[in-house]
Amino acid sequence: MYDITSAVAHYEKVLRSQLERLDRIKAEGDFIDFDALPVLRIGVCGGDGIGPSITREAARVLAKLLDQEIKAGKVELVEIDGLTIENRAACGKAIPDDVMEVIKTCPVILKGPTTTPKAGDPWPNIESANVAMRKALDLFANVRPVKVAEKGIDWRFFRENTEGGYAVGSLGSQVTDELAVDFTIATDEGCERICRLAFEYAKNNGRKRVTCVTKANIIKATDGKFLRIFYDMAKEYPDIQVDDWFIDIMTAKLVDEKRRTQFDVFVMPNLYGDILTDEAAEFQGGVGTAGSANVGKKYAMFEAIHGSAPRMVDEGRDIYADPCSMLRAVVMLLEHIGKQEKAGKLARALDICTAEEKALVITGRDTGATTAEFADYVISKL
Repeated sequence: MYDITSAVAHYEKVLRSQLERLDRIKAEGDFIDFDALPVLRIGVCGGDGIGPSITREAARVLAKLLDQEIKAGKVELVEIDGLTIENRAACGKAIPDDVMEVIKTCPVILKGPTTTPKAGDPWPNIESANVAMRKALDLFANVRPVKVAEKGIDWRFFRENTEGGYAVGSLGSQVTDELAVDFTIATDEGCERICRLAFEYAKNNGRKRVTCVTKANIIKATDGKFLRIFYDMAKEYPDIQVDDWFIDIMTAKLVDEKRRTQFDVFVMPNLYGDILTDEAAEFQGGVGTAGSANVGKKYAMFEAIHGSAPRMVDEGRDIYADPCSMLRAVVMLLEHIGKQEKAGKLARALDICTAEEKALVITGRDTGATTAEFADYVISKL
């Protein structure tokens, strides 16, 4: 007879913590209405490494596009210092308390890369600033675009950030010496809010299809719930086509040249989103080539996917850092706050500057344009 008493107690603790989280989700209310705000405060956090260089230029382009709104007092860009690794290490926190207080006054945040210490670094082992921000602001959706025009690819991925296999990934149980159990989590509210975000994005941006990715044929309770809620919600959007795929075949179809051009918007639980977005990013040059968003009902944070590249700073090359990932994050930011036309202008300017005309090229060194020169180039094409 096996003794599973401690495992059962642990399982109960996990369940109760998730039920408490569910209560917090229910209390959140609706998504923020940006048009109802007297002033939209957009926080600009430079981060560290090359972050300040590329974020400064991205904010300059953003200010150019929102010039009328800023002059009318409808939008305010708020510079937020204090996310450098030096300041975070001195405070012993991923995000210092005073910095978090300012961040929480800004429903929208444009954030540069931040350093997360690893073994051998001269910094204390503090948590990732990104992870801390997602938790504190309940940024439940990770949103990533992948676009390769010459291949007919224009995808937008909505990956659930707070449930699935990652929600309690560190809370698995070693039941006996020979048996280990992990957990995957799905709630109605968690599934509904990520699906709603995907459908609303499709509706507001002229997208025609939303595809749900699960493994509901095998993982029937949690993935089955996600898929059922997806199709229930689809009834509210009769003008949008819907379909669903299992994660294993979906990874194959992304490399199917005939099939992949038919996909548009994707929505999926956490683990599958992690897999697919990394695979998809390879088509446009790797995970460091695009912007990314972390979205919640009350807050949204837009950032580059790549790291802070401290070596470039050490070598004096931060002024040559490529700002395109941050500029693509600005495109997503503008879409999120309802400025689709302005987002389209910036997206088009980036296509011209990076793929069509290429009058200036970023090399990361003095053989190419500086970050500021490239930002000027983009502004000239708006």
